[in-house]
Amino acid sequence: MSTNSQPAAKLKLYLHPLSSYCHKTLIALYENGTPFEPHIVDLGNPAQRAAFQKIWPIGKFPVLRDEARNQTIPESTIIIEYLAQHYPGRTRLIPADPDAAREIRARDRFFDLHLHDAMQKIVGDRLRPEGSKDPLGVEQAQQRVLLAYEMIDRDMATRTWAGGETFTLADCAAAPALFYSNKVVPLTAAHKNVSAYLRRLEQRPSYARALQEAQPYFAMFPA
Repeated sequence: MSTNSQPAAKLKLYLHPLSSYCHKTLIALYENGTPFEPHIVDLGNPAQRAAFQKIWPIGKFPVLRDEARNQTIPESTIIIEYLAQHYPGRTRLIPADPDAAREIRARDRFFDLHLHDAMQKIVGDRLRPEGSKDPLGVEQAQQRVLLAYEMIDRDMATRTWAGGETFTLADCAAAPALFYSNKVVPLTAAHKNVSAYLRRLEQRPSYARALQEAQPYFAMFPA
């Protein structure tokens, strides 16, 4: 056997490179150089969809499979929590202090629930066939995005990263939420702090790598 052979990765990530919530998980993996085996799934392919649903019947990305511990972990935030517990690295994405950790988790929830989900509502509506669109729902989602921008802009006036001066779980959540939101509800001069924060996120090597990997698929995004 060759001495250069590498052991199989313990972790398998089921994903699609264009998926915003997959970006969130990839950032965490790349931040710490955590070895994993990517499994790209095309949900438009019936065979691939069926195989993926055997792993996670809900059929939503991302899903982490830890063969060493015989664990299947869905949902981006939970995956990052799991990685922090069982595969920690140089970047501590969740603070050790309980109060600081709670603040970071709250910011993670803010980006997911009040920005990311609203952005996905707008994107999802663009994919609906004519006659089944929801203009009122889209208008409400746009207002939610703008409100989130205002709140983030105030916070980022005095911060480098979402939780202060340290890159955390909250930034993993913020990066794809802001990147894709900016495509459907563009940032303006009124959001200069958000815009500067998004540039920092895009330049962070972990997210820059995820964006580079998504590049071949961007034409599929209904911007």
